[in-house]
Amino acid sequence: MHCPYCNNSESKVIDSRDATDGVRRRRECIRCGLRFTTYERVQTSALMVAKRDNRREEYNREKLMSSIQKACVKRPLPTGAIDKLVHDIEIQLQDTGRAEIPSVSIGEMVIEHLRTMDPVAYIRFASVYRDFADVESFKEAVEALEKAYHSTDKERDSAQLPLIDETIFSTKKRLRKPRAGLDLNISIGDEKR
Repeated sequence: MHCPYCNNSESKVIDSRDATDGVRRRRECIRCGLRFTTYERVQTSALMVAKRDNRREEYNREKLMSSIQKACVKRPLPTGAIDKLVHDIEIQLQDTGRAEIPSVSIGEMVIEHLRTMDPVAYIRFASVYRDFADVESFKEAVEALEKAYHSTDKERDSAQLPLIDETIFSTKKRLRKPRAGLDLNISIGDEKR
């Protein structure tokens, strides 16, 4: 394991913890003293990806990560969102139990995740992945997304509890009863009110 700061190959493990898909280790570089985190994952049997042109190639996490990062460039996504998305897709791929997955299936998984995560990243990825033949088909995809987005807004709004109790702002005046023992006659100068 090389230090990401000084590229030294010697480090010591400060802390190890189980993570959902492996082991998280906190390391300290022997040379520069800086700390970094590594994740160890179990390497399952090689997953093969069947390309559109009938070629077969081994699944490449970095290739998937890179294509998603390109779609998400300059988008306000939380730190680690892309890593989590790739991790979730890998879990889905493992859950299929298949040794070979069509690239089309992987692309559709990415599209479904991006659709809920970031609409702009979804459109960017879909425009490259689906290779729209013309502007009209691209426009249809945007309109379908917009329609789905607005319908989920309405569903969310109807299911959400009100933030403020609307009865507070009703036009009826509420009369308060004076507290016992209070004299409501206030005198200013010689006048009594």
